[in-house]
Amino acid sequence: MNRTLPTTVRTPTGRPAGTTDGAAGAAGTTGAAGAAGHRPPHLTGLGLFTVLVGAALPLIDFFVVNVALPAVERDLDAGPALLELVVGGYGVAYAVLLVLGGRVGDTLGRRRLFLAGMAAFGVTSLACGLAPDAWTLVAARVAQGAASALMLPQVLATIQATTEGPRRARAMSLYGATAGLSMVAGQILGGVLVAADVAGTGWRAVFLVNVPVVVLGLLLGVRSVPDTRSGRPAGVDVPGTLLLALSLVSLLLPLTEGRAAGWPLWTWFSLAVFPLATAAFYLTERRADRHGQVPLVPPSLLRLESLRRGLALLLPFSVGFSGFMFVLAVTFQQGLHMGPVTAGLALVPMALAFFTASLAGPRLVARFGSRVVTAGGVLQAAGIGLLLVTLRQHWPDPGLTALAPGVGLAGLGQGLQLPVLMRLMLSDVPADRAGVGSGVMITAQQSALALGVATLGSLFLALVPTAGMRAAVSTTLAVQLGLIVLTTLLSLRLPRMR
Repeated sequence: MNRTLPTTVRTPTGRPAGTTDGAAGAAGTTGAAGAAGHRPPHLTGLGLFTVLVGAALPLIDFFVVNVALPAVERDLDAGPALLELVVGGYGVAYAVLLVLGGRVGDTLGRRRLFLAGMAAFGVTSLACGLAPDAWTLVAARVAQGAASALMLPQVLATIQATTEGPRRARAMSLYGATAGLSMVAGQILGGVLVAADVAGTGWRAVFLVNVPVVVLGLLLGVRSVPDTRSGRPAGVDVPGTLLLALSLVSLLLPLTEGRAAGWPLWTWFSLAVFPLATAAFYLTERRADRHGQVPLVPPSLLRLESLRRGLALLLPFSVGFSGFMFVLAVTFQQGLHMGPVTAGLALVPMALAFFTASLAGPRLVARFGSRVVTAGGVLQAAGIGLLLVTLRQHWPDPGLTALAPGVGLAGLGQGLQLPVLMRLMLSDVPADRAGVGSGVMITAQQSALALGVATLGSLFLALVPTAGMRAAVSTTLAVQLGLIVLTTLLSLRLPRMR
């Protein structure tokens, strides 16, 4: 049975968000303005551009390091374990603090947290670019991940609280396009900057380039981003925050560091802690929810069918996406002997196809509903299959022309899935819980991105010494095909909205 994406976010009582029996209810989405009975804040085109810049920066920096790692290794004399921490430290800090960042934004004001997070991101990017040694770079990357966790949840929460109907659909499509393009553009930009060696900065340019962007974002944000907050602010859920952090760290850290460190005893102990910490986190949050408290991740939020089923699909999609991007970065440079710029150019068809599909998403959804996600999965699988055949037949010199059809088709399929999926997942989240809802979604995505690099990346790197890079990339792409089949099947259970 088809249903329609809501044009207004509704509260658990069924009323449109911001319209209750009294003026106080309006503050649920608009803060002081709503309490005064005024219309909710309006997100202008410039404001949307500004928050999308804030959404792009953390995702670009997750992937930009992939092509810079060889140069970092040479310059800072960093071993494999430290290089893993440069990537993993950012991802773990980012994932652990995202939900908390959404909660604090709901309470203190989303614009305030957005600007504070962006400023901190600029400072920590500068610290990364000036790092004199590998351990300093690791520490700066962890701090950069924490800054991202303050900034990013405010983006979707602001969009949810300041748009509705067709404007929200367009804004969410642009957010999805920005997210996907950022992940691809990160590796393209990284290759260009490392090869350009701007003013002799080498790999440091991939971090220093953030600083002027942040300054521009702060200037625009002060003028154009409206302030919103929850009308029912809740305190910090200390037990939930600590148990969520323990759950994510106990899983992501050993998987990120295990292969490079030789799987010491602590990695196995940490993995054994993960299911116990996760169970304790769930039970703690459920107890708080039942007692009328406001947990960090309310289990009642997961009763929303659109969010629950969307999360089940987002996790394997993001695992496959990040693993795919990491494996391509290594394969293009080390297996096919491409330079950083050529390796970046090989991904341009993916970026263009993703952007095109993202912009077409709202019209396609209006006609075909959530089956657009299913069609995207089929196209993505076809693209990965074509790329697999191309690499096997033309190894080790396929050329950009031969790679373009598979890479482009995969990007087209990804672009039909991610923006629509994100829009669907937040469609039923009450506006006064927009920060928590977006934090849950982005935490799931970021954790899965880190997990994809740790699992598919480790599988690929473990196979290279024994089977060779051609067999390693073939096996890894075959595993990703399995993940795509899973996501395509799961998409058949999505609410058939229009």
